Amino acid sequence: MAEAERGSSRTVIAIVALVAIAAHLAMRYVLHTDGAVFGVPAWDVPLLVCLAVGGVVLLGDLVVKLAHREFTADILAGISIVTAVLLGEYLAGALVVLMLSGGQALEAYAVGSASSVLQALARRSPTTAHRKTGAVLADVALEKVAIGDVLEIFPHEICPVDGVVLEGHGTMDEAYLTGEPYMMSKAPGSVVMSGAINGASTLTIRASKLAVDSRYAKIMQVMKDSEERRPKLRRLGDKLGAIYAPIALAIAAVAWIASGEVVRFLSVLVIATPCPLLIGIPVAVIGSISLAARRGIIIKDPAVLENIDRCRSALFDKTGTLTYGQPQMTEIVAAPGFTSEEVLAIAASLERYSRHPLASAVIEAGRKAGAPAHEAAEVSESPGHGLKGVVERRAITITGRAKALAALPEIATELPPHEGGMEAVVLVDGKLAALLRFRDEPRDDGSPFIHHLTGRHGFDRVLLVSGDRASEVEYLAKRVGITEVHAGQSPEQKLALVRELTAKGPTVFLGDGINDAPALTAATVGIAFGQGSDITSEAAGAVILDSSLQRVDELLHIGRRMRAIALQSAVGGMALSVVGMVFAATGHLPPVGGAIAQEAIDLLAIVNALRVAIPPKALSDYDAGSGR
Repeated sequence: MAEAERGSSRTVIAIVALVAIAAHLAMRYVLHTDGAVFGVPAWDVPLLVCLAVGGVVLLGDLVVKLAHREFTADILAGISIVTAVLLGEYLAGALVVLMLSGGQALEAYAVGSASSVLQALARRSPTTAHRKTGAVLADVALEKVAIGDVLEIFPHEICPVDGVVLEGHGTMDEAYLTGEPYMMSKAPGSVVMSGAINGASTLTIRASKLAVDSRYAKIMQVMKDSEERRPKLRRLGDKLGAIYAPIALAIAAVAWIASGEVVRFLSVLVIATPCPLLIGIPVAVIGSISLAARRGIIIKDPAVLENIDRCRSALFDKTGTLTYGQPQMTEIVAAPGFTSEEVLAIAASLERYSRHPLASAVIEAGRKAGAPAHEAAEVSESPGHGLKGVVERRAITITGRAKALAALPEIATELPPHEGGMEAVVLVDGKLAALLRFRDEPRDDGSPFIHHLTGRHGFDRVLLVSGDRASEVEYLAKRVGITEVHAGQSPEQKLALVRELTAKGPTVFLGDGINDAPALTAATVGIAFGQGSDITSEAAGAVILDSSLQRVDELLHIGRRMRAIALQSAVGGMALSVVGMVFAATGHLPPVGGAIAQEAIDLLAIVNALRVAIPPKALSDYDAGSGR
């Protein structure tokens, strides 16, 4: 049965159980209903309906688990349902049905939400393309596009196939595909990738690959493969149940054999009902999900909370996680005869009239430096040729290295060597004035956070994994203190690396682009930054809405705290149940008394689990200033 269908059926069973229990209590204690139906008190009829409808379905699933040699707390719950029916303790049986179906519905919903990433990928993928034949433009199905076809991409549309620009100048956002944080300029001869978002200009391209072979389709295929091979993690309740259930059955069996009284077997199982596992842990999980949401952390898969504190390997994508995801001016290398302040002032004054992706970085650098703003005249910007204008009666050109060298070959010896990142050349009256360098700068708290992970959270390995150029990735790694670097990684390579590490131990992967989605799915815990892509958010187990490393530390502490309190409720409840089982096994606790004692234990376990939703004085011990 598919997870969505399974979740729906469990939700229906939980609702039936809840209604049946409410009807039973109302008929018995409010309406004081008399009479009997086929020898059964009328107030027990709703409970019998619940047990017949829900109990049979749940027991069927448990039989399948036994056939696959899966022995968990659910199995003990199934035996408890049967035991309750045999004892005539229909209310206890209905409560177990409610707890078992409710817990399974919650888990099925979480798994179903996580696996909807393929649907999100399909929704984003274009289904048609604008094919140009001569002067005729017609929409055709994407699968009918052939290599060599001429296509038009309208403003803000998603590129349907990989290709080469024939006509038009503009930009494309490829960040989610490549990890590059910049809007990439496009001119005739430029390569475009399927899945990239076009800017404000219409581009005419020639398809170089079929849709099924294009970059976006390959990411979809890798994502599908990752989904199918997603490792099934054993939940905390299952692990504890695998220990607790055999102990309970052993005590019940010994009591029966030693005394020769089957009622003792039934008494032990009644008090052994694993309610602290079936409801105590889910209550702690739900409370932690609520607490995380109040901190801007959306938990999509509850398993994140159980596993994040166990992770000892952390893998970071570069763009938008350890960086801000936006280019910033990092250096002005002024030529002889010019000052950095002078060049910045005239460049920022001219860039106010530009739509180039780096213009905002120049303007922001000028603002921070307090550079004076001058009026610009005769401004022109030809895509691929740079920005030109007149500032303070001087002719200014801001362009790329290649264009500057083509126009003025003599400046080749004056230009500083390329050092990675992006750059722009400023020419004043036909002379080299300066080289502007840009990078996607590290977050201010990046380096302290990396040290905090290894120092306070016991991470053994921290890796930087990116699709960017080696020079860019190594520059960032050095700035934040990461020594293990993997640059130029495709989604397939990221996925393979995550699988390799996850096979050795629990891993956490942090990313924010479509190219990260397969790795997010394959890691033990996947954390997506921001809301830039619904695909990335669906693939991840948790989403940090404001892209803050502080929030990641809070998630680590919420998970650790949830696990501790859940263990207190589960292990404490089971310990009390074992004490009760001993009393039941020695004949000092009859079945009815055992049921009452179990309810008291359940109440204690639930009340303790509810503590998790109460915010502590501090959710984090991370100090961005000291890195501790």
